[in-house]
Amino acid sequence: MHDDLEEFAAALRPPTALIGLDFGEKTIGVAVSDPFWSIATPLETVRRKKFTLDAGRVLEIAAGREAGGIVLGLPRNMDGTEGPRCQSTRAFARNLSRLTELPIGFWDERLSTVAAERALLEADTSRRRRAEVIDHVAAGYILQGLIDRLRNLTATP
Repeated sequence: MHDDLEEFAAALRPPTALIGLDFGEKTIGVAVSDPFWSIATPLETVRRKKFTLDAGRVLEIAAGREAGGIVLGLPRNMDGTEGPRCQSTRAFARNLSRLTELPIGFWDERLSTVAAERALLEADTSRRRRAEVIDHVAAGYILQGLIDRLRNLTATP
């Protein structure tokens, strides 16, 4: 597991897709990038049941996409501190890291759900449809933020 973005980037082996997760109490939003880290695409929302089933589905998606890494949105408080939701996300990542060799990193997800909600409202998405897709759309925002930053890190001057 990598808290430092540069360490996470060094552990990745491009060109491979990345998996982005928006880890919540009841669901896990999943997004995937293309192998060249250009664009994140919301994929699905996994209804949480128990860790083994949840992790199994995430790893099944990662294997199916031949992913080279997983990034979890870290839900920091607005002042940058970490509360119970961050602890829960870190615990999931720690347990997931025992099941895979894939590098696992974190991305500050503050306001990703707000941005996803705003985008869905602007697209005139119904309330019911927003509830169905908000988590994986938020995962897409998390993953897109990370890959944009990775591209800037790896850009040659």
